Amino acid sequence: MSLDQAMVDIEPLVVLVLALGPGVFWAWYFYHRDRFEPEPAALIVKLFLLGVLVTFPVAFVEGFFGLFIASPLIMGVVIAPIVEEYGKFAVVRRFAYRDAEFDEPMDGIVYAASAALGLASLENVLYVFAAYVTSPSLALGTIVVRAIFSVPGHALFSSVWGYALGRAKFTAAERRPGLVFQGLALAMVLHGIFNFLLFSADIVAYAMVIFILVLTPGLWILADRNIRSALRWQRQR
Repeated sequence: MSLDQAMVDIEPLVVLVLALGPGVFWAWYFYHRDRFEPEPAALIVKLFLLGVLVTFPVAFVEGFFGLFIASPLIMGVVIAPIVEEYGKFAVVRRFAYRDAEFDEPMDGIVYAASAALGLASLENVLYVFAAYVTSPSLALGTIVVRAIFSVPGHALFSSVWGYALGRAKFTAAERRPGLVFQGLALAMVLHGIFNFLLFSADIVAYAMVIFILVLTPGLWILADRNIRSALRWQRQR
């Protein structure tokens, strides 16, 4: 029996759970990196769900730009990173930034990752079920690849502006806009590079090598550095 034949018997509900699993796992991972003063679980869930909901206006805005921009490359490398990162940022800025629980820089990273993984989870479900219609084995491969790269990628991009937002909240007022802008801009650029390398992988062989051996580890190193810096702030205050 082929893999496709075996997977035909898998219920769509099981596919849905498998598609949602990576987002939930990575949200749990980032939540537990805040080992000194974990945030209220209810607020994390709220931001995760708001991240799911913001996917709809994000898709609408991207669709609007798509009416005028015919190039998939420009849409994927420029428009999508700007719109998606700003959408996730708007959720955290609107629903968490002024919350009394946002009382340390690490919170910015955790909240940003939660909102980002909400968006990534719905996106993952759409990609997985699109693959499932074509081939059940393709759906399984999509789940595995996206669980390792694309889903945590959203959290890693957003952790950049999340850290900036966390630092900004506890620094002089005149420096806050600059810090936030730099973090948001860097997240958009990294997101754009991520997408560009994926777009280029079928054309330039070295693109996938750079993606796997340079960009992905670099994103994790940057996130870990920011987390360690935020945790040092907590210990020293």
